[in-house]
Amino acid sequence: MSDPVTPAASTAADTAGLGRTLVDAFGKGWAKGDVPLLMSVFSDDAVFIETPFAQPRKGKEAILNYWRDVPVHQAEVTFTSGEVFTVGPWFSAEYKVTFRRRRTGEWVEARGAMFCETAGGKISELRMYWHRWAGGREG
Repeated sequence: MSDPVTPAASTAADTAGLGRTLVDAFGKGWAKGDVPLLMSVFSDDAVFIETPFAQPRKGKEAILNYWRDVPVHQAEVTFTSGEVFTVGPWFSAEYKVTFRRRRTGEWVEARGAMFCETAGGKISELRMYWHRWAGGREG
């Protein structure tokens, strides 16, 4: 007799591992200004929603149009993320990003959460909820 819990636990573990890999690649791409690495986590038909009230960006080209200028405006970027939580094909994680605005030199800190659906080993939908604080770091 098979254990009915085992498939769900295996799926959750698989999604958690995939989620960690995708979040780490996304964060490394953002921190290093490596837009191709950041974009590598998205499926071709992915949807990206920057904030709850933002218009969805559909497809890799639309998502790329959002992220391609980030390295132009952000310097000294650090990205950290918390534990990955999973439900079915979805995973979520909190994150923190700090960067210096290239134009003004001002430090910015953003903290938020990302909620991702996966398909085929990639992110098929990414929703971000975040808050940005200018002044970002002390001393």
